[in-house]
Amino acid sequence: MAPEVLHGYQYTKAADIYSFGIIMNEFMSEEITYNDISHDNNLAVNICKGFRPKISEDTPKLIADLIIKCWDAKAENRPTAKELRQIIFKYDKEKEDENSEISYQIKECEKIKKNKLKNRTNENKSKNPQTHPQAIYTSRLLNFENLPEPVNSTDYLSSFQGKYTDV
Repeated sequence: MAPEVLHGYQYTKAADIYSFGIIMNEFMSEEITYNDISHDNNLAVNICKGFRPKISEDTPKLIADLIIKCWDAKAENRPTAKELRQIIFKYDKEKEDENSEISYQIKECEKIKKNKLKNRTNENKSKNPQTHPQAIYTSRLLNFENLPEPVNSTDYLSSFQGKYTDV
């Protein structure tokens, strides 16, 4: 749920863009968002303070940057659905060109993913991720009080600086 909605502001199309960013990240990481922590007031406070899911290292930087834009604490800074469509179509078209930035990043991330799979033991493959008992994925009324104004975290921006700098 978008931080402004947690804070009590009106639900808007921009809140859907935030959710789309969450879903994009789940798709790229193949992990369920916040499955290992309690879905409570502390999580809501942390989201308003800029806490976001981890972005997998095997996510192309251009896609990670798009996810981060979707997660902007200020709804007006998020891309519109039309802008998202244009960007995604552009990347889809450009990925066929071996000299394009997105093509390069996809290849690099595929190498990272292959190494991760090689390093994963059979024991880890058979383990199911444990979901926190208070991680709730069903619709319910949320009414948090005294949440801080939503802000962005600088963690995501710094974690991708320097990635692909040898292009």
